[in-house]
Amino acid sequence: MDQSVVPPPASTRPPALAELPRILAAAPHRMMFFAGAVAVLASMGWWALELSAGRWGWTWLPQPAVPAGWAHAMFAQYGMLAPFVFGFLLTVFPRWMNQPELTRAHYVPVFGGVFGGYVIAQAGLFGLRPLLVGGAVLMMSGWLIGLSHLFGVLRRHGFKDRWALSCFGALSVGACGLALFLAFMLGADPRLALAAIKLGTFGLLLPVYFTVAHRMVPFFSNNVVAGYRVVRPAWSLPLLWALLAAHLGFEFAQAQRWRFLADLPLALFFLGHWLAWQPWKARRPGLLAVLYLALAWLPAAFALFGADSLCALLRGASPLGRAPVHALTVGFFGSMLVAMVTRVTHGHSGRPLAMGPVPWFTFLAVQAVALGRIGAEFAADAPRAYALAASGWLLAFLPWALRAAYIYLTPRRDGRPG
Repeated sequence: MDQSVVPPPASTRPPALAELPRILAAAPHRMMFFAGAVAVLASMGWWALELSAGRWGWTWLPQPAVPAGWAHAMFAQYGMLAPFVFGFLLTVFPRWMNQPELTRAHYVPVFGGVFGGYVIAQAGLFGLRPLLVGGAVLMMSGWLIGLSHLFGVLRRHGFKDRWALSCFGALSVGACGLALFLAFMLGADPRLALAAIKLGTFGLLLPVYFTVAHRMVPFFSNNVVAGYRVVRPAWSLPLLWALLAAHLGFEFAQAQRWRFLADLPLALFFLGHWLAWQPWKARRPGLLAVLYLALAWLPAAFALFGADSLCALLRGASPLGRAPVHALTVGFFGSMLVAMVTRVTHGHSGRPLAMGPVPWFTFLAVQAVALGRIGAEFAADAPRAYALAASGWLLAFLPWALRAAYIYLTPRRDGRPG
């Protein structure tokens, strides 16, 4: 037989269009990470356009029915990063607690609600208020479905896993934040929108990110580093929640000048854990090193938050602007997103547990984007610097997101299910 017409093995042959839904729905992380990869480009693409329109006076871009900055903060957190959170937790919750894996009937509706609602809401940002509100309602429905299934896993295990409880608590706070923003869009007090944004950062994403790191970073390190000492104190998560509650309390009370009472202890908390996890032992492999490099942003970000608060106390105002929050969101959230999602994606697609050139490019580029966004607060032409930073995010994530989407739409390399 002519070798030129022999079909490639099933594991490498490009899937037919009709196969894509089945492949995408093979595991919860596939669906939700695909959603996140799309949103990473869509959310920041819109924001780069919005910032550019403001800086260069473009009048052709339709404006959203809510303040653009608030829309950016909300949908970047609840629509862009939250799908990665759901994808990870819907996958690992049953494994953490030795429960049966969730089925397609559990996680496909979560994908349909959270991602479908995000797409509709994102379209609504182009001056279409009914789509904006309807999309948020659909996002909320998917969010609540996801919470209900995760609650079922927790209940069957007797609510005994502290990491799962912390993550579930954070997702519950996220549901409250999304509800507050929806109430604002329906005519309630604008302060609810600001509260929703703060809850997304300090009540949803940061607790989830650190809780997962607290469980997984020592585990990953112990698997590959000789002589590694696992440190996962039982007091870490309760103290984290208490300090974050204090930070939010100062925020809601508009007591910025006293917020250092929470922020500086948070900086010490994160620095202490980073050192306790022995980063000097984790310089190789690269897939482990990037986790520690991402974690280094946490004490740095809260040192900036603390300095911002002290400046407000001592000088009546702070020159730092939004530098601290972008050290946290772009620096930490962005870096850890690349580090952790790359690891999960490679491990669950039959690929080697290595960074590779595309993830390395994106990770290093995110460091430059984070520094650029922090520096933009002090630029002579700040609006121009903001637009360039948002465009830099797009350039940094474009190859990573496209590669990730390809992986989620193709079968595992090793032929295993999932």
